[in-house]
Amino acid sequence: MATEIVHNRSFIATASLAASQYCFVKMNSSGGISLCDDGDAAIGVLQDKPGEGDPGAVCSPGDLSKVLLGGTVSAGENVASDSDGHAVAAASGAYNLGTARSAGDEGDVITILFMPGAQS
Repeated sequence: MATEIVHNRSFIATASLAASQYCFVKMNSSGGISLCDDGDAAIGVLQDKPGEGDPGAVCSPGDLSKVLLGGTVSAGENVASDSDGHAVAAASGAYNLGTARSAGDEGDVITILFMPGAQS
């Protein structure tokens, strides 16, 4: 069961993120948001489906948020971003973006505690 406690902040999507709900996002050079790449630092998890130029709601550090998995993750495991902004088990050199509250497989939506930190 996914539970959320989210304190949203809004940022402009510089490209359509309509298919990217519950993915990790980063601040880009335009001051807007875009999907994280493999191992990137994130400013949050996208909570909605903004089109290009629309505001997108992003969770804050310390929030419980749903996240879309890009691979198998165990409960209690640290997560990072893959090349599509999906959560995967954190590997060496990737930024730790939070901790999984439950287990899941690729394509599942689980809850994480979003707590971005240093590289693994």
